Amino acid sequence: MDWVSPENVIAVVTALLGVVVTFAVLVIERRVPRRRRIGYRVQLDTPVGDRVTRLFNGRDDMTDATLVLLRFENDGGVSIGREDYNQENHGLTVRFTHRRIEAAAASQAPFGSNDLGIGTDRITIPKVALNPGDYFKLLVLLTGGEAKDEIAVEGPIRDGSVRVNHSATFDDKPPAFGRAARRVTVALTACVITLAAIIVIRDDVPPPIGCARGTLTVIGSTAFEPVLVDVARQYERDCAGATVLVDTRGSTAGIRRLAEQGGRQGKGGPPALIALSDGPKPDGYPQLRDTGIAVSLFTLVVNDRVPLDNLTLENIRALYRGDITNWRSLGGPDLPVRLVSRDADSGTREVFQRRVLGRNEPANSSRNCATKDDPEALVVRCELDSTEQVLSTVAALPGALGYAELRTGSRPKGLHRVAVDGRRPEVTELGSSPYPYREVEYAYTWGLPEAGSLTASFLAYLGRGAGQDVVLAHGHLPCATPKGLRICGAG
Repeated sequence: MDWVSPENVIAVVTALLGVVVTFAVLVIERRVPRRRRIGYRVQLDTPVGDRVTRLFNGRDDMTDATLVLLRFENDGGVSIGREDYNQENHGLTVRFTHRRIEAAAASQAPFGSNDLGIGTDRITIPKVALNPGDYFKLLVLLTGGEAKDEIAVEGPIRDGSVRVNHSATFDDKPPAFGRAARRVTVALTACVITLAAIIVIRDDVPPPIGCARGTLTVIGSTAFEPVLVDVARQYERDCAGATVLVDTRGSTAGIRRLAEQGGRQGKGGPPALIALSDGPKPDGYPQLRDTGIAVSLFTLVVNDRVPLDNLTLENIRALYRGDITNWRSLGGPDLPVRLVSRDADSGTREVFQRRVLGRNEPANSSRNCATKDDPEALVVRCELDSTEQVLSTVAALPGALGYAELRTGSRPKGLHRVAVDGRRPEVTELGSSPYPYREVEYAYTWGLPEAGSLTASFLAYLGRGAGQDVVLAHGHLPCATPKGLRICGAG
């Protein structure tokens, strides 16, 4: 009778209680009528400025634009038919407070975007038949107001309701179990928790499936920083107990820091560190493992005092060789050419040199970006530490030319994008357009992350989970999409 101990007796009693509760829940589930229920949640609500409006054929002055991604699903236990909606001409109504609807598109839906009824502040959705677990999404471009202003969904359903729900994991898969199974699981979980609390109280309760606890630092590309900040915040909301710090100082600097910290790791294993790089890492770091995250587009930007809208590839190369030092040589105003570049740690600069110039940029010749420090230099050229510094300097300095990634958020007034050989950076044309200034965004780790670690969890969230919606909203093409797989595989 060695097994007879207080802990084992409690365990047996708790197990029996769990069986009884399970049986009771199943009986109740069979006897009580199940209700129809549509759940919805806001997966994304973020300012995008006027950069994303090209995807919606919007106006050029939509600097206060916001982008909202809504998910609707049948999260009840009963199928919903078209006859179950109480509205005569439509199913659901989505209302936006303080904001004006500019465009909307349906995704993964059994109806087309043209079937939506789009008003000034509301959208009507057709009557949609949904089996339990079925879902669809709605992407809406808005102006006025602010992100996080109230969004409400209405739609009387026969013997049912419409309510806000929350994602338990970072993917978009429907629930694997029905309502009865979930209730049984909840009951059994309560029994197990009670047993665990009686036997021993521990602080390291495992996190939800797909999540991990701890602190992770994400470094590297400043071009990809807006995406990383939004994904980090969303992961922290979805995964309690996780802290994700974003500290971007350039792609090459991030690769070096990851290699240095990984090389001096102790018994604790690889560092909780991910480095993002615009393009593949330099040679000489065999321990670093890459994961393709997205295809990023970049663009040349010029000060608004230079009204040119297009430059040929040869024009660009001549400007950076110093063959052209005044914009009047290209039909522009009588202004000196001032090249505003990134420093040597920048992946954006490395991509520009490799895919556009075909050679390195000339030497740095200016500290203030306006005048030469080196009288022998052919052209004024300065180097700055971040994308934000490049954009603000080009916007403020007449005759300035620079480059940056294609951001969908707001940008400083005073500059505009320039086409290359008549082609513009368009996400929808990736894979078919010869536009040269693009690159794959890679995430690097020290070796293969340990399964269940925060590094592995966040990497999956960013590349294959809910982070994909954020990546797409910022104007990048996720590698995990069918088109992205082809482009990322080709490099």
